[in-house]
Amino acid sequence: MTVTLPDPTKPMKIGTRGSPLALAQAYETRDRLAIAFGLPETAFEIVVIKTTGDDRAMIAADRPLKEIGNKGLFTREIEDQLMNGLIDIAVHSMKDMPTEQPPGLTLDCYLPREDTRDAFVSLGSGGIHDLPEGAVVGTSSLRRKAQLLNRRPDLQVVEFRGNVQTRLAKLRDGVAEATFLAMAGLTRLGMLPEVPHGAIAPEDMLPAIAQGAIGIERRAHDDATAEMLTAIHHGPTGQRLAAERAFLAELDGSCETPIAGLAELDGDTMRLRGEVLRTNGSEALSDEMSGPVADGPDMGREMARKLLERAGPGFFDWH
Repeated sequence: MTVTLPDPTKPMKIGTRGSPLALAQAYETRDRLAIAFGLPETAFEIVVIKTTGDDRAMIAADRPLKEIGNKGLFTREIEDQLMNGLIDIAVHSMKDMPTEQPPGLTLDCYLPREDTRDAFVSLGSGGIHDLPEGAVVGTSSLRRKAQLLNRRPDLQVVEFRGNVQTRLAKLRDGVAEATFLAMAGLTRLGMLPEVPHGAIAPEDMLPAIAQGAIGIERRAHDDATAEMLTAIHHGPTGQRLAAERAFLAELDGSCETPIAGLAELDGDTMRLRGEVLRTNGSEALSDEMSGPVADGPDMGREMARKLLERAGPGFFDWH
């Protein structure tokens, strides 16, 4: 395959949000491309783009994300710059991504997926079931809140956002006794040894759709970039996300709906698990399917339809 490499005098521009985790993901993308094609780091430029979601989250740190806006808040400005040719590719946390891309953009390159599990983070308690009755837990994730209250309805949940350091400071200040982080984020930031945590098995807390996965978005007709990205695309991650995102799309999921899902591969077989919850955690519905990997998207859509039928009207209404 003949690939058109970046002009040394005009580096490939990689767009990203400016958080430490987003930057770590952008650097990983750059490094994988550099290694794949024997290029120096100077062949790439990391372009930090502030999004509406970043601004609003800072201003309204104590408000739920559903009151700030939808998933596009964390991608819109980056995608605008991509469409306008100001950057060449955009690096995203896939759990932040809407299930449809704007016209003219394509998302078909994924890096190898990290640990999909949630981490229970506490300076004291060992796990969810060890928390004392009525304990305060902080999270900004509607999914985690609903799952937690479904298992421990006695707990109090408060809004809890910020980077890892901010959240740990809040725990030390007694704002909450525990919180959650993604294992993938802690791993990519090299912070696993620094954060008191316990990984939560998917059987106890099914993760968010596409958790732990990095996606790279490009312009649909940029053939040269498409050829380059082929070299770092991880096929099994793409297969897993195709099933999970089909499940999410059929549910019409957003930040306002507690939805969890996980696809896992065993040879040519895929196991897909899904869960939907009432926003107050009072009810959880789950399902599981297995089948050929190629049938992943169809399994995702079928599972979503089954759960929607069981849920009935008003299941996701805010309580």
